[in-house]
Parts: sequence; C-alpha cells; structure tokens
Amino acid sequence: MTATTERLAARIDELPEGSLRRRTLEGARRFKASWVEMARLLAEVRDGEHWREWGHPSYPAYCARELFIRRQTAEKLAASFGFLERHEPELARGEGRGAPPFEVVEILSRAEAQGRLPAGAWRELRDEVLERPPLPGALSRQIAERWGPEERPRPPPGERLARLAAAARRLADACADEKRVPRSVAERARALAEALGALAEG
Repeated sequence: MTATTERLAARIDELPEGSLRRRTLEGARRFKASWVEMARLLAEVRDGEHWREWGHPSYPAYCARELFIRRQTAEKLAASFGFLERHEPELARGEGRGAPPFEVVEILSRAEAQGRLPAGAWRELRDEVLERPPLPGALSRQIAERWGPEERPRPPPGERLARLAAAARRLADACADEKRVPRSVAERARALAEALGALAEG
C-alpha cells in the first residue's frame, strides 16, 4: 500500500460500517486505484478487438461513443498501463499495494516513450513514487533535471490552424465590441477570422 492508501485504510477501520463517512473514505480509496482497473479493461477491449462485436467502427469510436472517453485520454491510459505492466506487473494486475496516481505514471510513461527515462531510472525513482508519490509538476521537474527536458510534440497542422482561427475569432469579437477600434479595422479582423476559419475547415 502507498502511504495515502494506508492512511485511508486506517481511518476506514476506525469508523462504523455503513456510515456516510466510512463510505466516502472507501470511495476515495477505490477512486485512487480505479484508473488501473479502467486501463486494464480498456487494454482487454482494445487488444481483443471486442469493440467490433459491439458494433463500433474503431476502438477510438467505441471509447468516445460508449464510454465518453476522448481518444487522447484512452491513449494516455493505455500508455500508462503499459508502463505499469513492464515495470510493476503486480500493480497492473491490481495486486499488492495501490498504484500511484494516474498523472504520475503518465509522466513516467511519456518520459520513457521519449527516451528520457534511461535503463535503471525506474529503480532510482521507484521507492519514492510508490511510497510517497510526488506531485506531477515536481516529478516532471525532477526528470527534466536528471535526464533532460520534455520534448513537446508540435500539434498537427490542422490543429494549429484551428487554434489560429479561434484566436482570430476572439480578436474580431473584441474589436467589434470596442468602440475605439475603427470599423474598418474591425472588418479586417473579421475577414481574417473568416479566412483562417475556412483554411482550418478545408
């Protein structure tokens, strides 16, 4: 158990069965472990292609339509679960101590995928992460200081255009609402927003 789950378990044992306070603490304990269970189930659905027999055209479509999970979230869950499977198979199977928070494992998984977590790095971090999980920001800084900064992938061109179009629409709306902006300038801002919107759409 992590220190947090040990503290939760100790408090739960002190409270009467069925009390609201005990049920709330039990819910908190389940919540801390639930991401691993969800990721394990998603991996089974994905790897066995069960989404096909349930009438979905693709795994991402299944996640979005049936579970209301975005593609990026499903991918992060899968990658984080893969990290646990490789390094802590007991935790991936839901055995033994509780898993660290999802955000912490996701940072480790991303660092490993980028080649920023060298062989042996997990052994260095393991006790701290499992016993006293650091805050995600602190872990990111620690990894950056030891093994280099994170490489942020550049968004695809379509996403970059969509962001530009959204920013241009906000600018055009602000110009239209500001009395001190000449009408000709506001119209140029609106035309720019429309042109970028058309580029983003097509």
